[in-house]
Amino acid sequence: MEEKLKLFVIILNKTEFLDDILTLFLELGVSGATILDSVGMGRIVVKDIPIFASFKDLLSGSRPSNKTILTIVREELIEEIVDGLEKSIGEFSKTGTGIYFTLPLDAVWGLAKELVD
Repeated sequence: MEEKLKLFVIILNKTEFLDDILTLFLELGVSGATILDSVGMGRIVVKDIPIFASFKDLLSGSRPSNKTILTIVREELIEEIVDGLEKSIGEFSKTGTGIYFTLPLDAVWGLAKELVD
């Protein structure tokens, strides 16, 4: 039976949890991830579009940058990752923590053979 792969995406506002997430990935056997510096739309809109400058006070508690983490994992690992995230970081439903989601992958090229077999 062919294993289903998912793209697991985390947009992490509280970047101080990055090491915890990477440690979790290593403990679960996730062999790689790409980590991108990112910034939310609100930060750009307030900075670059003068009409929205009055909203700057609303962003006073927000963070200047985020980390976006991308990794490809087997579908059966998703629940363990989510459980681990909730245990080490807490609920992402708390404002300002971030979000995570998965996307199905129809085809993937360039992965290590052990992940796609």
